[in-house]
Amino acid sequence: MTLSVFKNTHFLLVAFTILTCFCCKSQSEKESTPSEVIRIPKTEAIVKEIVLGADQVDAYLPLLKGKKIGVVANQTSVLYLKNVDHYENGIQEKIDLRLHLVDYLYKEKVSIKSVFAPEHGFRGKADAGEVVKDGVDTKTGLPIISLYGKNKKPSKEQLQGIEMMIFDIQDVGARFYTYISTLHYMMEACAEANIPLLILDRPNPNGHYIDGPILEKQHMGFVGMHPIPVVHGMTIGEFAQMINGQDWLANSVKCELTIIKLKNYTHQTEYSLPIKPSPNLPNDVSINLYPSLCFFEGTPLSAGRGTEMQFQIFGGPNLSKEHYPFTFTPQANEGSKYPKFKNELCQGKDLRENTRLNKINLEWLIEAYTSTGKKKDFFTPFFAKLAGTTQLQEQIEKGYTYREIRKTWLKDLESYDKMRESYLLYKR
Repeated sequence: MTLSVFKNTHFLLVAFTILTCFCCKSQSEKESTPSEVIRIPKTEAIVKEIVLGADQVDAYLPLLKGKKIGVVANQTSVLYLKNVDHYENGIQEKIDLRLHLVDYLYKEKVSIKSVFAPEHGFRGKADAGEVVKDGVDTKTGLPIISLYGKNKKPSKEQLQGIEMMIFDIQDVGARFYTYISTLHYMMEACAEANIPLLILDRPNPNGHYIDGPILEKQHMGFVGMHPIPVVHGMTIGEFAQMINGQDWLANSVKCELTIIKLKNYTHQTEYSLPIKPSPNLPNDVSINLYPSLCFFEGTPLSAGRGTEMQFQIFGGPNLSKEHYPFTFTPQANEGSKYPKFKNELCQGKDLRENTRLNKINLEWLIEAYTSTGKKKDFFTPFFAKLAGTTQLQEQIEKGYTYREIRKTWLKDLESYDKMRESYLLYKR
């Protein structure tokens, strides 16, 4: 009888904990500086079923011993250690900790030669598109080499002496999110220098679907380097295998890969990011809406930069107050020093209560296009870069509905899905 009561009580406790965590949309409350050692509350530890690649230290530390290492990392490169001996005020206890990968490797006496930082920088503070400069990590004294700006691919000199490279960055599964472009260039540079690449895999929060037009060659650039749909449905480890397997690296070179796989993960597993992956993706809602709302970056309208609702709202000063009663006023903030319509009152739509998307939503974009009085000036040249094709703009201008547009993607999506299948590491 006592055992039965205990089991029921334990079940209710775990169920309540899980419900509480999944109902929380904001990440700002649980976010902290990743360079510090963070004590994880026991409630958070209970629901952490997914084991990240970075968490599996016994699997990759032996690969690093005695080697000079390079690390591609940013603020999301954290690991969770469970039941660690901790001493405080003379008291020893077992606690769960979160700390930055670079700090952990440094503590473990791994010989780190350089840290390579993607867009937004090593600590994730820079604006989208802002040139990130080289520097020195104030905590460890390690040199930081920027992989954003003119130096998107590391040079032979920057790789000199490195015997193994680690890539550990949280992606969000959208083609125009530039971390997969950084992955591409690092793989290419490592292949050319005969440096093996170790990937510590992380979940894709938008890994539960694929959607959007396939990128056409003439629109390739840093916001889209591969012939894939807008939402690609792969983890970083899976995507790296695809880059190799499809001969996308220059001169068809192959990068030697070792992937530390996730545990307890499938592509249908919902994953709440504990740290925002970039300054303008502050929470789970923004990450889910990002593939749909990023198209507004190629229009005169705002997607919420300069507010605390980035990629959860859209609008502009010239939209109809009758059809768009929600208002916001962009101001300079972290991650957006010069937002569209700075200090101007904007009319728009608030999508923060929208249900989780399993497809790209074009209805908001089409609605905004038809609502504006300046249709000829609605799309900027950047829109085709984001869409990966001029066809989407042409379809919207011709009055196609969302359903009609999506039908034109289906054949290519089916072909892509078949190609993707051979590179998947986790159940769909």
